[in-house]
Amino acid sequence: MRTIHTDEIIKNISEMCIEANLQLSEDITDAICQAGEQEDAVLACQILNQLRENMKIAAAEQIPICQDTGMAVVFCDVGQDVHIEGIAVEKAINEGIRKGYTEGYLRKSVVKDPILRENTKDNTPGIIHFRIVPGDRLTLTVAPKGFGSENMSKIYMLKPADGIEGVKDAILNTVEEAGPNACPPMVVGVGIGGDFEKCALLAKEALTRDIRIHSKIPYIRELEEEMLQKINALGIGPGGLGGTTTALGININTYPTHIAGLPVAVNICCHVARHIKRVL
Repeated sequence: MRTIHTDEIIKNISEMCIEANLQLSEDITDAICQAGEQEDAVLACQILNQLRENMKIAAAEQIPICQDTGMAVVFCDVGQDVHIEGIAVEKAINEGIRKGYTEGYLRKSVVKDPILRENTKDNTPGIIHFRIVPGDRLTLTVAPKGFGSENMSKIYMLKPADGIEGVKDAILNTVEEAGPNACPPMVVGVGIGGDFEKCALLAKEALTRDIRIHSKIPYIRELEEEMLQKINALGIGPGGLGGTTTALGININTYPTHIAGLPVAVNICCHVARHIKRVL
């Protein structure tokens, strides 16, 4: 049994919120650079080079990559052999978010009531997902999510008869309707299966996977590759101004579902696909 104090959780969450907003992960950085080298459209190539320059400036000067520093989404995998002492874990995570966004001078974008719209002034509360897993480690994943792309996401309650073609149509329709509003080139997270809320969680978690790593399920791997080609053939391109780089990657997660259902969620993320993981 390992003991972790919540002070350590607060410290790490705070650091991760800042780091995720200042520097993109290697998979996204590499994908943008590679896209700039492969893109044929002149304007699209210029935009990709500007995005690359923006990333360099943000990292060098320690300023946010994007002005929308997102709503903090935290995945917390708690090993069943971990003992956590101190304050409540959820309170500690939110305190880490508060410290990160205030001390890191990141934009505060959270309102405490969805209708009354009063800003909480510290970007809390975050969206927190807990999962009990084997082992004696605590794994934290922080993924700040901007709402330009979040607003373009969709859930489809398909019928089993819609099959794989229905899934493909759902993905393409969502991306096509999002167009320039999702700040392409985008990363597309897809959840298939479960129920209404589970497929959405699958899609959100898919966005935290390295886009260079495909699904281990053979037909899902093929689907990821096929859909990336079809999305990039839509011609939306960087900034929505045309080109062959509409998406940098697509990650698909699946889960068992009911015999009468085929839930599909498509969670779109802009090119600032922020995610960072630490194991305590």
